[in-house]
Amino acid sequence: MRVVLADLKSDRGFVNKDTVVGGYGSRLDPFSRVTRIYAWQKRYFHDVPSVHMAYLASILARGGHDVKWTRGDVVDGDVALVLSSLVDYRHETAWADRMRSRGVKVGFIGITASKMPELFRDHCDFILTGEPEAGVMRIAHGNIPAGSVVSEQIDDLDALPFPRWDLVTEDRRGMLGIQWSARPVGGGYPLLASRGCPEFCTYCPHRILAGYRARSIANIVDELERLCDQHPRPYVIFRDPLFSEQRDRCLELCDEIAARGLTLTFEAETRLDRLDVELLDRLHAAGFRAMSFGVESLDPATLKKSGRRPIPQAHQRAILDHCQRKGIVTAGFYVLGFLQDTWESIAATIDYSTELGSTFAQFKILTPYPGTPMFKQLEPLLTETDWEKFDGHTLTFRHPNLTRHELKFLLGAAYTRFYVRPSYLANLLQIHDTAVREWVSRMDRRVNDRHTRQEIGRVSRPVTC
Repeated sequence: MRVVLADLKSDRGFVNKDTVVGGYGSRLDPFSRVTRIYAWQKRYFHDVPSVHMAYLASILARGGHDVKWTRGDVVDGDVALVLSSLVDYRHETAWADRMRSRGVKVGFIGITASKMPELFRDHCDFILTGEPEAGVMRIAHGNIPAGSVVSEQIDDLDALPFPRWDLVTEDRRGMLGIQWSARPVGGGYPLLASRGCPEFCTYCPHRILAGYRARSIANIVDELERLCDQHPRPYVIFRDPLFSEQRDRCLELCDEIAARGLTLTFEAETRLDRLDVELLDRLHAAGFRAMSFGVESLDPATLKKSGRRPIPQAHQRAILDHCQRKGIVTAGFYVLGFLQDTWESIAATIDYSTELGSTFAQFKILTPYPGTPMFKQLEPLLTETDWEKFDGHTLTFRHPNLTRHELKFLLGAAYTRFYVRPSYLANLLQIHDTAVREWVSRMDRRVNDRHTRQEIGRVSRPVTC
């Protein structure tokens, strides 16, 4: 049987799917000069292949099936599995319609099809609800489903075969050799050391599809060893929402990488309160070169109301300072538009993002995703009926303090203030000389004053950010 795996590339803006926003995906339609450059950078460094599709390719190939992969071309086959998203579902369903007209049975996988089957039901033969591997194992045995079928979570993640990147990616060997900052052009090889999330943030979809489970360290390093055998010095992207949840596991991972003599570099997403100086040193010795982390909001009360445990600013600064000394690239995540937010509180969060000094920053507007507790809370306030606009950059509900225009303005101001300042370049180039940093700080103040004058000219209300 020929099975087509479709991880469709959007033709509008920059779209991230797979494990991004739990699988709902994110779309950035540039709306300023800074966001155009930011979107260009993400297109080259963050267009990462789907780890879920790579798992499915391995399961199907192990069953003796012919696996074909596409990012948009219509490919002849017997069955097609389409990775679903919220931000690009019209494109995905249109592609499915074309495949069905050729006699191919089409199924959708992923959190969006699982939680919002009504968007896909008329465009497919089946939907695998839940994590897809169990359902695809049945397909590999010749059982083609019909309608909505539950695909049970696999508790023993070590039992899964390793992802087959050779079956679901283009030839990326040349691209992955070009290094910029930490992550190379073409992204890297995603790896899931765990699934789900043990935290309780009400706005995050990572924990609503299946429960939290972790692979054994031996199994993870077996996969790393295989990557090292296939690719010289691979760049690995751990896609767990909370990589360093268990400190002892991280230390064991470092020890096992060293014991096997593996040469690789890797990045991960985590919480800053799950890191300390000793752990960072051990991770760095094992190849840790970049990390992303959530700050979300400066206000602890706002975070607590959203189920997120605040992290003391002193600890955040200490960890970022040590990362800078070790040459670890950092990216902070911020959310604008919590119900408690005002113009002034968002301005303070933007100011903090520049003061904290991470290498990169990502700003998004609070988005209530279906299936999350936040969605239930904000459902009466929803103003947007186009699900594709639940993209992380569009206000989709009636905010008590800010209009859609104001929040979009603040989002643009956040990107401009973070990326159009001398200290951003100094951080990127890892310049630590004291005299140079003092000069950079003076230039930052001048640039900040210029941003303020420009913003005052664009909006009618006082600008303090």
